[in-house]
Amino acid sequence: MSSSSALRLRTAVHYAKTKGRFPTPLLARTFASSVPRAAINKVVDSAEAAIEGLEPNDTLLCGGFGLCGVPDTLINAVRAAPHITGLTVVSNNAGIVGSGLGLLLESQQIGKMIASYVGENKLFEGQYLQGKIDLELTPQGTLAERCRAGGAGIPAFYTPAAVGTVVQTGELPLRHTPQGTVAKYTPPKDVKVFGGKAYVLEEAIKADFAFVKAWKADRLGNVQFRYAAHNFNGAMARNARVTVVEAEHIVEPGEIEPAAVHVPGIYVKRVVQSTTPKNIEKTVYAKSKDEQVSGALGTGDAASKRERIVRRAAKEFKNGMYANLGIGMPMLAPSFVGPEVEVQLQSENGILGLGPYPQKGEEDPDLINAGKETVTLAKGAAVFGSEESFGMIRAGRIDLTILGAMQVSARGDLANWMLPGKIKGFGGAMDLVSNPANTRVVVTMEHTDKKGRPKILKQCEFPLTGKTCVSRVITELCVFDVDFVDGLTLVEIADGVTVDEVKAKTEAPFKIADDLKPML
Repeated sequence: MSSSSALRLRTAVHYAKTKGRFPTPLLARTFASSVPRAAINKVVDSAEAAIEGLEPNDTLLCGGFGLCGVPDTLINAVRAAPHITGLTVVSNNAGIVGSGLGLLLESQQIGKMIASYVGENKLFEGQYLQGKIDLELTPQGTLAERCRAGGAGIPAFYTPAAVGTVVQTGELPLRHTPQGTVAKYTPPKDVKVFGGKAYVLEEAIKADFAFVKAWKADRLGNVQFRYAAHNFNGAMARNARVTVVEAEHIVEPGEIEPAAVHVPGIYVKRVVQSTTPKNIEKTVYAKSKDEQVSGALGTGDAASKRERIVRRAAKEFKNGMYANLGIGMPMLAPSFVGPEVEVQLQSENGILGLGPYPQKGEEDPDLINAGKETVTLAKGAAVFGSEESFGMIRAGRIDLTILGAMQVSARGDLANWMLPGKIKGFGGAMDLVSNPANTRVVVTMEHTDKKGRPKILKQCEFPLTGKTCVSRVITELCVFDVDFVDGLTLVEIADGVTVDEVKAKTEAPFKIADDLKPML
């Protein structure tokens, strides 16, 4: 009798004795056999099949930043299923009118948004202020970490972002009445001190479904993202009970290099072909330095004021720095930096090594900055997910951040996310100013508002972005250094400006440096 015949005979006898209950060693032999097994295949034929099981009132994570990396095919499938209502949707923003999650706002299938930025979406803002939708505003980095923690089995965590703001104290309107008055506020959050620094307790998010946009995915569920389309998609893919990936390219196992897999297939339940074209929210093309600066600064007296601010801000860059720049004037500062200074620019949507705007025809919907504008990558750039981006920010790996402001207080408190009667959202600012001991926070702004009222105050009147975080304030009139205990010191003054003029336009008291210098 051959060895293989003997093995089959022993197996049959053992099967009869155990009534089919094989012990582990014999079961293991079956895996080594040549008997065909059904292949793992997570690819489904349609978006309708991909969202099967999504129910009314479920919690849905939706990747994307602006219109970059948005799972539009899956969103369209939900739009075509009007019985799915009352969704709690977690996303950085809610798309724009007529695109992305804006479609589900139009169809009134969203009951609550957990987001960091409302932006220019007037439909979203209107529904929120009319009591048609709840809004839990969350700092952008906190949102990414809440999604990551929920997928990692961590129920809550402490973060330095938003300490001393309405996020911590529970003064954010969660729901409005149809008449526009506040019906419910967010609850206050616990604060604990570690190493002499205060931190806010944030709870993780757990979701029923996650919609994720990928560049490539295979039938095993392995996923690869492209450039800035990684954003929230990676953290969200790891979180939900059912993660559905819509991929631009569905490939065979092995076609994605193992080291290039951003999300392993263990997290993914379904893969479907993406059928919706990618969109760009703000197409911006490369211009000459003069064109770029003049176009962004405006005209007349306002332009000359802003140019003075930007030129002075450029002096803050030092060779070898890692810097993050807010939109507006801060983004123009690198234009005035000499070639002898090399700075790596970080964009909180997941880029380190931000390049200039693209030439016309070279724009890429997967390459945008934090302002949703088309950009390019510098040589040696790196791309990553939002959770890693904000991890390096909170940890103080960024040397410098330059931001705009609505108000700054005498002790360095910053208000730059909300004007009365307008709903925009935090974006990433609360995280960017959360570690002032390691990340120098410089504010660029005009000295007074449009009505001539001071913007440098004893105490900020608008809701805070961060407490005791601003190190330096640069305006068209002067430069102030800020001590979180002793207050403001005037260290530079612009040509033609007097100390008396600065005093007349500054509510907060300040000292004058013994070696007061010219501003430029």
